[in-house]
Order: sequence, then structure tokens, then C-alpha cells
Amino acid sequence: MSKARQLIKQAAKLKNIGINSGSDLLLTKTKQLSVRASQIEGSAAAAHKENNAGAIKLTNRGTHAKALITLDDICVQTPSGRLLYKTGQKWICKGDRVILLGANGAGKTQLIKMIHSAFARQGSEVKCASSVIAGYSDPSLSQINMDQSAMESTTQHFEISDQRARGLLAAAGLSVAQQNRKISTLSGGQKARLALLLLRLKTPNFYLLDEPTNHLDIDDQEALEEELISHRLPCLIVTHDRSFLRNIGTRFWWIERGKLQEYDSPEPFLPAEMDAG
Repeated sequence: MSKARQLIKQAAKLKNIGINSGSDLLLTKTKQLSVRASQIEGSAAAAHKENNAGAIKLTNRGTHAKALITLDDICVQTPSGRLLYKTGQKWICKGDRVILLGANGAGKTQLIKMIHSAFARQGSEVKCASSVIAGYSDPSLSQINMDQSAMESTTQHFEISDQRARGLLAAAGLSVAQQNRKISTLSGGQKARLALLLLRLKTPNFYLLDEPTNHLDIDDQEALEEELISHRLPCLIVTHDRSFLRNIGTRFWWIERGKLQEYDSPEPFLPAEMDAG
């Protein structure tokens, strides 16, 4: 799907310029490129779908907002208040799959957390479109209550029947016995698939994913890639997995020298980031 990725990257760049300048012509061109990319990705995803029936599924409830997230030169700091970098003016728009790169300790997770917390409070420096519903997952899967069973986490937080819940959990690779155990007793892969299922049930239209491929095997990782691509899910992702970020990324943000820079490709920066991380 290299042609689709190329079109999406062109569209993302034009979209940001268009929003910043108020150019309707650029936004129209963006829409044309996005439609063509969607057609190509849709054809490829349909051909691949039968090989990935089951385990990992995501959803996109959609939104009419042009810019989902706006960062207006915000300061990203450590918990103690030390400045790590400033973002400059950045936007995340519909269809953008943004990869956040940087050495360990550069402040990737801090930015993810800042954006996530902005949905819970007014007056945040991070501006979120009112129609955006965020789905969030971190490496420790802190969004899950590990003392609950998988069945409880599904039926107590979402309005679905026990029968449907059991079917969804089975599709995520959990047997009936495993569905009734405490989540803390499940394997890393089972927890990761459950976390993605719970994200899907929340029906978000924007995803914040911090190391989402941790504990996923190759088949599950490929299924996650296909879901993100085929549904054109807008997201901000932190990942050290080279294959994953190359396959899904349409935009690349790099934390360097106290600034958040954007680049067309991660390739010049991967050796430095991987060595540092």
C-alpha cells in the first residue's frame, strides 16, 4: 500500500498548511488525495480481511471537525516541572496517523498524557474538538482494572448482553474459563487484546496509543495495522517497533533539541532513536 501511504502523507501536509492559512483550495486538494488513498487502502484491506478474521477489531465513530487536536506551542514538562520541549503549532486531523519519535526520556509519554488529560478538563493548553472521543492505552494497560474479570470489565462498563460479551471475548482469544478469571492472571497478549477490545467498545474517533504492540504476536500486530489503516483511524502513537511505525505512519513528529519537529519520513532518525532508546 505504498501508493496509498504516499497520498496520505501528501494530504496530511497540505491539510496542515490549509488549516493554518485558511486556504479552501488546499483543503479541497487534501480531500481529493484522501479519497483516492482511502480507495486504495480499502481494496487492500478487503483482500487481506479473510486472513485476519477475529482477534483485533477497532472502530471509528467519525467526526466533522477539521482539526481534532490543536497544540499551540505548548510546553511539555517532566512531573517536576522541568521543560523538555515546546510543540510549536501542530494539528492532528482526520485520517492522520502520527508517530511520535524521540529518545527515552525525551517526553513522548508526557505529551500523550497531556492530550489524554485534556479531554477530562476545560481550559487545557491542548485544544480538542468537541466531537472527539479519545481511546487511550498505555504500556502498563492502566486503563484496565486488573482485579476484575474480563467478563466484568466488558459488561459493567458497556451496555451489552452477557451473550454478546462472551462472543466478543472469545473472538479476542479468551476461553470461557479465561473470561471469568481476574485480568491480572491473563498473559500479556491476552491483556493486550482485551485492552484493544475495550477501546473498540468505547467507539472512539481518535486513538492515543503508547507502545500498542507490546505483548502482541506477529499476527495480532498485523491485524492491528489493518484495523488502523482500513478504518482510517486518526491516532497519535508512540512505538519503538520499526516495522509497525513504517507501515502505519502518515506523519512523523520527532522530539529534538527542545522542539517538536515534523518530517516526511522516520528513516533518517531511526538509528539515533533506537540507539538512544
